[in-house]
Amino acid sequence: MLDIRIDTKRYPDRSGRPHLALSGLRMQVARGEFVCVVGPSGCGKSTLLGIVGGLDRACAGAVSMDGAAPADLGFMFQEPRLMPWMSVLDNVLLVVPDAVRAQARPRALELLRAMELGDVLDAYPGRLSGGMMRRVALARAFVNEPALLLMDEPFVSLDSPTANRLRAMLVAQWRRCGASVLFVTHDLREALALADRICFLSPSPGRVVFELAVDLPRPRDPSGAQLDGLHAQLLARHPELLAGLPAAREE
Repeated sequence: MLDIRIDTKRYPDRSGRPHLALSGLRMQVARGEFVCVVGPSGCGKSTLLGIVGGLDRACAGAVSMDGAAPADLGFMFQEPRLMPWMSVLDNVLLVVPDAVRAQARPRALELLRAMELGDVLDAYPGRLSGGMMRRVALARAFVNEPALLLMDEPFVSLDSPTANRLRAMLVAQWRRCGASVLFVTHDLREALALADRICFLSPSPGRVVFELAVDLPRPRDPSGAQLDGLHAQLLARHPELLAGLPAAREE
């Protein structure tokens, strides 16, 4: 179980004054659960991931996974962050410790073939399309078989067919390895297509104001009737939810 308690997180704003980014945030992610975090721009979604991933330790609170600090992590960011002087295969193996790199090579090859990149293993990132670079980054996120995968709007700016293809690949690999996933997005439809549960954050300082269990069967068609219906129903009941305002009480 991933347990997140952030009492306060402050950082200097552009004028140097302290900005309260997160306050009173409580969240849990069960083992193997896929949780999406949705909220308005500037509410602290990326800050939350940085804290959970140990990239930012300057906050009041605690983050633990099964009683210890999260250590077995995979990351995928908004940008692919590939090394331009390294081949596709070497970019995937970059995150693997030297001592086990030889043993990880077959898994890296298997992941790249699953991402339909088996014919560009020796290519450099400059030769790849944006969607192909995201697939390399997705393979890299899974190569160490992480217990926890942190994803910060990894499919933003992609066209819809490419993004849907990558989401399907993500779900396939997640179901194969059983990682817990914390996935940040501003796109409610994407969250409904991916998540077991969605946590909605308030405007800054961010905190969880509503949670939704998504019970739709998998695989989910992002443009399918079931997802369309749930999307419309949710926004009809809670029209200000995407603005980060607390959900209306159910009658």
